[in-house]
Amino acid sequence: MKVCGFTIIRNAIKYDYPVVEAIRSILPVCDHFIVLVGDSEDETIDLIRAIDSPKVEIHRSVWDDNLREGGRVLAVETNKAFALIPEDYDWAFYIQSDEAVHEKYHPAILAAMQRWTQNPRVEGLLFKYLHFYGSYDYFGTSRKWYRNEIRIIKNDKSIYSYRDAQGFRKNGRKLNVVPIEATIYHYGWVKDPMVQARKYKDFNKLWHDDTFVSKITDEIYNYSNIDYLEKFKGNHPEVMLQRISQKNWKFNGEKLNSKSSLKDKLLYWFEKTTGIRPFEYRNFKIIHPD
Repeated sequence: MKVCGFTIIRNAIKYDYPVVEAIRSILPVCDHFIVLVGDSEDETIDLIRAIDSPKVEIHRSVWDDNLREGGRVLAVETNKAFALIPEDYDWAFYIQSDEAVHEKYHPAILAAMQRWTQNPRVEGLLFKYLHFYGSYDYFGTSRKWYRNEIRIIKNDKSIYSYRDAQGFRKNGRKLNVVPIEATIYHYGWVKDPMVQARKYKDFNKLWHDDTFVSKITDEIYNYSNIDYLEKFKGNHPEVMLQRISQKNWKFNGEKLNSKSSLKDKLLYWFEKTTGIRPFEYRNFKIIHPD
């Protein structure tokens, strides 16, 4: 069994992406790793080179900034990176630049890939998600956060990144996937409030026109505009610990009040009580091949 990781990145320093930590978090379960570095305004390329691993192969790309519909440029770049994986690899492990995998999940991930490598019905592996918000001490629990997504796919080039690169499709349909006991730690909403504000405004350019973007004026991101959070009581991946120790802003999620509608509050209560999320969007099809 051979596994190749892959990711895309642009302006990692400008937007303070933990992309080095993301790559290192799954490097132990990968035989090779493709990093597609977009045209950046900073020294992102040197940051990736500093990983200094024989597994890491760096390529360059130029993003099409005219693709401003639904974040499609992210899927285009992800597909470019996926296409660079040689045919002799069985699995492709996709990690986004603001995600990480705890080392405690490595054995389960390797076991799942080994188990399903030769089964053609299994096209991908489904991860659970923790979405950290405001600080590394809180994570979102409401319906606005997706609970699962595909991060490992078969090295089948008829599979492609879908919409804004959140998930994958094959020949226009959802992938057949098997859930695994592993979690992606998502840190996309954990940044210095000034950096987060800059990233939020600039990344809206991937979804909206200039008129919409021009209305975003905050210089400091308002983290209080959120609904339900819980205190994180676990441990972060080892690769993240140094970054977490250098956090230089304060955030207290326990002081926030829910801004949800009555409908959302009822749905939230129902999910917390039953574990069931009504009307949940799933960009995948769970199968049980055994």
